[in-house]
Amino acid sequence: MIRKKEFIFSIIICLTFLSLGFMLLHYELIGYGYSFFVFLPFALGYILGKSTIKTISLWGLIISLVIFFTLLLAGGLEGMICILMAMPLIIGAIALGVLVKYLFKKYSNNTKKENLTKSSILPFCLFLIFGFVEKKSVENEHNIIEVKSEIILPYSPMKVYNMIKSVDTLDAEKPFLMKLDLPIPQKCILEEEKIGGIRTCYFEGGQIVEKITELEKGKILKMDVIDYQLTGRKWLGFKEAIYLFDELEDGQTKMTRITTYTSELYPRLYWQPLEKIGIEQEHDYVFKNLEKDLKSEFGKKIE
Repeated sequence: MIRKKEFIFSIIICLTFLSLGFMLLHYELIGYGYSFFVFLPFALGYILGKSTIKTISLWGLIISLVIFFTLLLAGGLEGMICILMAMPLIIGAIALGVLVKYLFKKYSNNTKKENLTKSSILPFCLFLIFGFVEKKSVENEHNIIEVKSEIILPYSPMKVYNMIKSVDTLDAEKPFLMKLDLPIPQKCILEEEKIGGIRTCYFEGGQIVEKITELEKGKILKMDVIDYQLTGRKWLGFKEAIYLFDELEDGQTKMTRITTYTSELYPRLYWQPLEKIGIEQEHDYVFKNLEKDLKSEFGKKIE
C-alpha cells in the first residue's frame, strides 16, 4: 500500500512540476534557460531522492517524463529533435539532484520521514523565483550567432546562383536529424529578383519568409528573415540568410551559405553546439539537392 501511494504521488508531483513549468514557458513568463532545463529537473531529483522508497519514486518520474513528452509531441508543441536534445541535460540534472540528496542524507543525522507533497512546495517556489529573475536578466540579450557552410561546385557562379535563388522542389538524401524530426525544406520561391524582393522557403510544417537586402547576381544574395513559422521553435530567432559565390580556378565556384540567428536557450555551452549541428544539416540537405539539380541541368559530373 505504501509503495503504491508513493508511486502515485511521485507521478502527480512530477507531472504537476513539468506541466506548470511548461505553461510558464508557453505564456513567456519564464525563459528556456537554467530554471527550466536545470533547476526544475534538479528539484525533482532532489525531492524524489528523499522518499522512503526511492526506486518506486524514480520509476514514477520516468513514467511522468514519458507522458509529458508524449503530450508535447502529440499536441505539436515541440518536435522530436528538441526533446531528444533536451533529454541529456534534463536527465543529468535529475541525477545530480538525486546524488545531492543521497549525500545530504548520508552525512546528516536527520532520519525523519518527510512528506513528498509538503517537501515539494519550497523547491517549486524557488523554481518560480529563479525563473522570473532569469527571464528578466536575459530578455534583452540578443547575441547574433553565425553558422557557415561551404561547398565547391564545378560550375560557374552564375549557373550556381540561378539554380539556388529559386528551387521548385528539394528532394535529396536526408541527413540523420531530418530522418527524425528536423524541418525538411520542400521548395523556395523567389517572387522578384531585386532589392526588396520576397523569397519564401516552404518546409514540412512551416515556412520562412525572406526579404532581399543585397543582390549582385553570381556574387552575393543576402536576405533578412522577416517571418518564420516552424513547429516548436519559438526559442530561435532567424535573422539573415546569405549566399556568397566565389569564382575559383577552372570555372569552379565556392558557394558559402551563412545563417545568422538568435537563441533563447541556456546554458549556451550546451545548446549552441547542438544548434550548429542542426543548421549545418539543413545546409547539407540544400547542398545535396543543389548538386543533384546542377548535374541534372548541365550533365557535369560532381567531383
